Amino acid sequence: METNVTRLLAQKRIPHDVLTYPVDEDDLSAQYVAQKIGLELDRVFKTLVALGGDGTHIVFVIPGSCELNLKKAAKTAGQKSIAMLPLKELEPVTGYVRGGCSPIGMKKQLSTYIDETALVWDTLSVSAGKRGVQVLLAPAQLAGLVGAVFADLI
Repeated sequence: METNVTRLLAQKRIPHDVLTYPVDEDDLSAQYVAQKIGLELDRVFKTLVALGGDGTHIVFVIPGSCELNLKKAAKTAGQKSIAMLPLKELEPVTGYVRGGCSPIGMKKQLSTYIDETALVWDTLSVSAGKRGVQVLLAPAQLAGLVGAVFADLI
């Protein structure tokens, strides 16, 4: 299954595996994805987009079992406060829909932070930019590609 994300990874010669799964429109959770692709939930990372107090869009990539700690996230991003981006703004800002949002290949390169627990894995899974498709790649490769910083976000 080719997506913009997989094309970009191939173009940059970044080693990755593509994992596909049947989409359940009623369950877009990381738990569902992890179960369908056979990975540990903490190895399936979800991509969240937030709005900084100054209006900046910020991307946070965290393990599927966790919730974003808004205070830690704001401090990490140098913001007084952050709020989750309203769902209706997700596609116009990122080019992706809920359940298919990837930190790779967004419309514009946004400041991106990956939870430091990613570093315990040789590879982790993130959306390939389309529901039903995940990519498995090394955390350092992901961070290098999107200019991300590892931080305590959960």
